[in-house]
Amino acid sequence: MTTLRIVSYNIRSLRDDPDAVTRVLRSVHPDVALIQEAPRFLRWRTRCAAVARRAGLVWVSGGRVAGANLVLSTLAVRTVARFEIPFSDRPKLHHRGAAAAVLELAGHRFAVAGTHLDLIEEPRLAHLDELASFARLSFDGAPLVLGGDLNALPDSDTWRRAAEFGVDAFAAVGTGDGFTYSATAPVRRIDALFADPRLRPVRAEVIDSAEVRAASDHRPLVVEFEL
Repeated sequence: MTTLRIVSYNIRSLRDDPDAVTRVLRSVHPDVALIQEAPRFLRWRTRCAAVARRAGLVWVSGGRVAGANLVLSTLAVRTVARFEIPFSDRPKLHHRGAAAAVLELAGHRFAVAGTHLDLIEEPRLAHLDELASFARLSFDGAPLVLGGDLNALPDSDTWRRAAEFGVDAFAAVGTGDGFTYSATAPVRRIDALFADPRLRPVRAEVIDSAEVRAASDHRPLVVEFEL
C-alpha cells in the first residue's frame, strides 16, 4: 500500500515566525504541501524558494500569479505537469488563484490544487467553478485533492460547493473539532482537504504545538490517503 501525506497550511506571508513555519513543515513530514499566503511582494520568488528549501521540499508550482498559493513536494514525488491558475479579479478584492500540479508517487498518478478563497461568498463560489472547469480540461482524469483556506464554515454554500470535488477528509476520518483558526485560540474550521473518491483518506489531524502557535495564525491540516 502506498500512502500519500498532504498538508494544507496558511503561513500568513511569513509575518509571524518564518523559522517556526519551517520547523512545522519539517515536523509533519509531508509528501506534498499546499501553502496559502506565501510571500507575494518584495523578493517573493526568493522567499518562496527559501520556504521550500528550508522545509526540505521542492517548489513545484504557484506564486504571485496563483494568488500566493504554492505546491511543494519531496523529491520522491515526480512532477508530471504544473499549473498557476489566476482566478477572475473582482473590484476592490484581493487577487485570487490556485497552484496546481499533476504528480506521481510510487507509480500512482494524482492531481492537487491549493487555493485561498475570498472573504465574500459570491466570488468564492465563482472561483470554485473556475477551478472545476480548469480541472476538467487540464488534469487528464487524475484523481484530484483540493485543499486550502476556504474562509468559510462547513455549513456554508462555499463548503458545499467545495465538497463537489470529493470527500471532506477531516469529516471522514479526523478526530476532534478540526478547528484551524486561529492558531492560538481555534474556534473555526475554515481549512480543508477534499479528495476524489479514488483516493481514500485514512487519517486526518489538525496539528497543534508551541511552534504552530508561533508560526502563523492558522493551524496546519494533515491528511494521509491510500493510493
